This record gives sequence, C-alpha cells and structure tokens, in this order.
Amino acid sequence: MGGINVELEQTVTFFNKTGKYIGEITAIYPDHYVVRTLAVLKHPMQGDLHNPKQVDVDFFHERKALAFREQTNIPLKMVKPYEGEVPEYKFTLKEAVDKMIQELSTSDDDFSQKSLDCLKNIQQEYGWMYNIQW
Repeated sequence: MGGINVELEQTVTFFNKTGKYIGEITAIYPDHYVVRTLAVLKHPMQGDLHNPKQVDVDFFHERKALAFREQTNIPLKMVKPYEGEVPEYKFTLKEAVDKMIQELSTSDDDFSQKSLDCLKNIQQEYGWMYNIQW
C-alpha cells in the first residue's frame, strides 16, 4: 500500500495544503486515507499555494483550517501515527491562529500584512462557528 500501517479509527497527524492536523482514519484506499479532523496543529498559510509569500497574484486565497470533524482525502505519505491525548478542536484552532498571527506580525512585508487582513476575517468567522473569543 505504500503508506504507514494504519487501521480504521486510528489517530494520526496529517497535512492538508499548508495546514497540519490531528484526525482519525475513517476509510483506507490504495492511494489515500479518508481522515476526520479532530484538532489543528498548524493553521494553513494564506495566499496562493503555487506562488507562496506573493501578493501580486490573480487571487490571494483566504484559507481556513479544516472544520471540526470534516473528512478529507489525504495521500498516504501525508499521514503519520499520533500518540497521546487529542486536544479540544476549538482550543487548538485558536492556538494555531494566534501563533500564525504572532509570526506574521514580526514582518512588515506586503505578504504578512495581506495575510493578517485575511486572518482577521477568518477569526470573526471562527468566533461565530466555534464561539471563540479573540
């Protein structure tokens, strides 16, 4: 199968676009797993994935984290076993956004400023969805 040895309902970490998550395997296929999102370890970067850290692109994407319990197809090589307690989604989402904002705030470049603007909009949406206070 080419990936790690996993079982249904096993807890794993996985990458999706530029975000990193904790989730559980809900289906196993020859070329990918279906993973249910349980926590956010790293919030996705903003902007165009094909032109990282560029603002002069056709469309600067506002990227949200995968939603709580959202299922997604993940290539085998992007999944690793996870050991330990799974933290609460809402807490990890807030922590991941706060960390990204802190990192972006250390730079005064156009990419960081545009990303911070996107994250402000996303924070408002997360506040409504998950009752997070910023």
